[in-house]
Amino acid sequence: MTPNPIDEIKRIRHQLGADDDFDVHRIFAELRRSQEMSGRTYISRPPRRLAANNPLQASGEAEPLAVENLSSSPAER
Repeated sequence: MTPNPIDEIKRIRHQLGADDDFDVHRIFAELRRSQEMSGRTYISRPPRRLAANNPLQASGEAEPLAVENLSSSPAER
């Protein structure tokens, strides 16, 4: 048992990266190859879509800052 499991995880990650010269494309190609060779069924999900940019106010305009708030410190707001 490793005294600090985080150090062990970092060591393994570094070794896996070093095996593919830290090339992200090669690392993921190796992961895909390992998945195919394992014989297991893997689920791939579609990419997440960003939510629509909705306005802050119902009118569609941002509320202007009051002049007195511009001179106050963030803690006072």
